[in-house]
Amino acid sequence: MTEFKICGLRTLEDALAAADAGASFLGFVFVPGVRRQIDEELASEIIQEVKKHTGSDGPRIVGLFANQPLPDVNRIVGKCNLDFAQLCGDEPPDYWDNVEAWVIKMLKVADDGPKEKLVAGLRKHIEDAVSRMHLCLLDKYTAGALGGTGKSFDWNIAAEIARHYRIILAGGLTPKNVREAMSTAGPWGVDVSTGVETDGVKDIEKIKAFGNTVRAFGAA
Repeated sequence: MTEFKICGLRTLEDALAAADAGASFLGFVFVPGVRRQIDEELASEIIQEVKKHTGSDGPRIVGLFANQPLPDVNRIVGKCNLDFAQLCGDEPPDYWDNVEAWVIKMLKVADDGPKEKLVAGLRKHIEDAVSRMHLCLLDKYTAGALGGTGKSFDWNIAAEIARHYRIILAGGLTPKNVREAMSTAGPWGVDVSTGVETDGVKDIEKIKAFGNTVRAFGAA
C-alpha cells in the first residue's frame, strides 16, 4: 500500500477529511510568509482534535519548516506534538540530527540535465538522510521557491531512486494523475497539496478522490 500525505492543511474540517480519507500523514506549514502558513496556536488546536478523533492509530503529524532557527523548530515540534519535521530549505545534516522529531528532508529535483547525473546527485543526498534514519521527499526544483510549487518533474528520475530507497513523491500530483505517477515511479509514498485544492482552498471531494485512488492502486 502506498502511503500518502495531504499537506498545507489549515482547518479542522480539512484535516479530519484527510484523516478519514486514509492519509498516513497530515502536513501543516510553519514557514513564515508563505500562503499556506498556519498559526502554531491554531495548528495545535487542530492537531489535538484530530488525535482525539483518530486515536493512536491515526495519521502522523508533519510540520513543514525552511531555514528556520532550530530552537524555533523544536519549540513548535513540542507545542504542536509533531511526529515529523519536514525540512524544505538548505538545512545541513548536523541540523537534521538535532531536530526533536523524525525528519523528512525535501530534495528538489531539477530535471533539465542528464538523468544519470541527476540521479547520482540525488542518491548522495538521500544516502546522507537514510544513514540517519530519515525519510526523503522529492519535489520539483523551481528557482526562488522554498516549498512545493504544484509542478511535476520527470517521474522516471524518481523511479531510479525508488528502486533503492523509500521516497515520498511530490510535485504536481492530483487525483487524476496520481495513479500514473505511482505506476511510473513506484514510490513508498505520495504527497499532495495544490492538487486537492480549488481556487487555492482545500477541496474535500478532491481529498477523498485522491485517497480513494491511492488506496485502490495499493489494493489492485
